[in-house]
Amino acid sequence: MTRLPALAVSVLTASALLTAGTAEAASPPFTGSVFRATHNSYSGNVDGAKNSVAYQLDHGVRFVELDIHDNGYATSHDYGVGHDSPGNLVDHSGGNPASNNLRDWLATVNTWSAAHPAAAPIVVMLDLKDDLTDNPNFAAGNLTALNQELESVFGSRLLQAKDYPAGQPTVDALRGRVLPLLSGDAGTRAEYKRDVGYHPSVALNGRGQVVEVHDSGAGTLWYWTGTYGADGRITWLRHGKYDNGQTPAVALNDNGDLVEVHQSQSATTLWYRVGKLGADGEITWQASHQYDNGVLPSVTFTGGTQLREIHRSQGNSQNWTWNGTLSGTTVAWTGNAKTSDARFPTATATSGSRTVTVRTAADGPTPAQTLRADTPGVTGDRIRYRQVAFDEFQKGDSAELQDGALFYGAPATESAFITSARQAGKLVRGWDFDSAGQATTPLASYPASNHPYDAWYENLLTQNGAVQ
Repeated sequence: MTRLPALAVSVLTASALLTAGTAEAASPPFTGSVFRATHNSYSGNVDGAKNSVAYQLDHGVRFVELDIHDNGYATSHDYGVGHDSPGNLVDHSGGNPASNNLRDWLATVNTWSAAHPAAAPIVVMLDLKDDLTDNPNFAAGNLTALNQELESVFGSRLLQAKDYPAGQPTVDALRGRVLPLLSGDAGTRAEYKRDVGYHPSVALNGRGQVVEVHDSGAGTLWYWTGTYGADGRITWLRHGKYDNGQTPAVALNDNGDLVEVHQSQSATTLWYRVGKLGADGEITWQASHQYDNGVLPSVTFTGGTQLREIHRSQGNSQNWTWNGTLSGTTVAWTGNAKTSDARFPTATATSGSRTVTVRTAADGPTPAQTLRADTPGVTGDRIRYRQVAFDEFQKGDSAELQDGALFYGAPATESAFITSARQAGKLVRGWDFDSAGQATTPLASYPASNHPYDAWYENLLTQNGAVQ
């Protein structure tokens, strides 16, 4: 038998021990882990015993909750942090921001994260205390504005929902990242995942800019703007309300000039609006003007500033046409006459090799009026906000909010819900987790406590291998 030199034996033994140690220290899967979490993190010692947000992060908390309101957005150009209203139960001491502005509170988390790149991923949950769906556009603080705020504050540290790794990412793979999560108002959370509407119409220009318009079915008109990607997928940039009416149609030229036509909601008058599409995807709209009577208007650019509109008579099946010239903020319409030409297609637009069709159809559990878009590269994509944030599913929510949800949430007393969701591989928040008797098996991923430094909580989290 050949004997190895003592040094070789020593090296092999050390190598074996190192390999075993590495296996034992392998990073756990993110969804299988437990993390320290606080409830109403902004309330510090005003409501509970949590201290400042930075103190919480220093002491291992990896789930921060900020309750936000939008009713003061027009004045502050930001969302307000607070429980029942901006400033309510907010602890501004201990290094917390002096203001109630969401951006300042997000910046606190970002500053800490930047200084601790090896920390386990931090979830920043925004509990929506107000309905954001009634905010008519970006300037009024709709979900596009919220997306932009998250992106501008956290930058490359932000792990967007659309970029969440497939499979089972480990905690180590996500260290240094911040995951935004939407909770609260169910209607807002649902609209974040999809939009609904009637009579969608679309325009596409040679620069790959896309404008979609539709009516709500209840008298309001809305738009989406986006860009057509090389893979055929449309990235939707801005969304907003622009008028009242129904059956809209839109035309767009390569300069970003657009002309929209629609029928009034309660009569058969026809109206048009001129708009300008900006590089950021926002539309600057001009005043609405009546140009005729009729129904089902359609419009297209026939040249740089030349237009043609065709609509149907309000009294019979006869089609009528107008020629238009776009000049500044208005259109000069001439040549009104009967025509045997068909109305222009409103739901499909083509420019060069690019084509986009918009329609409504359910997508799994979503409503039948869910807005969808087809291109040669992608079929049935939802027209919706960019999925920057994750969307929480709570007990009692609709099936569409559960569909594809990674994060679940419930009061800590809902032990059956928490246990079932954990067993299904979800990340589960149990809020108001203020007693060891509320512990489940397995424990909630985020037992969100108002007293995170009590001995019972510290012991429970240590026993369950809480990750920092």
